[in-house]
Amino acid sequence: MAPFEALYGRKCRTPLIWAEDKEQVPIGPALLKEAEEKIEEIRERLKIDQTRQKSYADRIRSELSFEEGDLVYLKVSPIWCTKRFQHRYIGPYKIEVRILKVAYRLQLPESMSDIHNVFHVSQLKKCLKEPMRQVELDTQELQPDLKYKEVPIKILDTGVKKTRRSAIKICRVLWSRHGEEETTWEREDALTEEHPHLFEAQPNLEDEIPSKWGRFVTP
Repeated sequence: MAPFEALYGRKCRTPLIWAEDKEQVPIGPALLKEAEEKIEEIRERLKIDQTRQKSYADRIRSELSFEEGDLVYLKVSPIWCTKRFQHRYIGPYKIEVRILKVAYRLQLPESMSDIHNVFHVSQLKKCLKEPMRQVELDTQELQPDLKYKEVPIKILDTGVKKTRRSAIKICRVLWSRHGEEETTWEREDALTEEHPHLFEAQPNLEDEIPSKWGRFVTP
């Protein structure tokens, strides 16, 4: 039943069912006692579900911990469309000291002096072997909240996505810091408004779209 019905003993009226229920609703202490019993039953069932979900999560969850002097990578993410691209890691950087059980202070370079150097353990990934060089991100584009801006650098193909009522021009875009395997299809009108430089002196594109993008039709 809905929470409203569990608390008040009757169904909630809506624009679809606006009439009063014909059922007799108890009033006074009896109503309060029934509501308390239902709340207790709901709490018990929620506790059972939470325990079950926790047991599922614990199977794949592992606690991370680092020691002073360990090298770790720092997670950064795009400012927009975080589901479109995976998180990236930069570094590695050395752990100076463990602040709390889940917080660490890192030894960051001077170019990142405007970024607070204490991070939650979820933002760190252990470096198992010291690499020959660091994985850096342009610090001029890195924000204090460890986010950066993705920039489109080239249009690889064009097409038309047809719907029942319209046809939308789309472009396959190559993004900065990403290879061709991570290209995305974007609306041409949005790209023209936000990134007009992409359409300046644009070379002739192939007439056909690769088969893996076959759900789109070329103009």
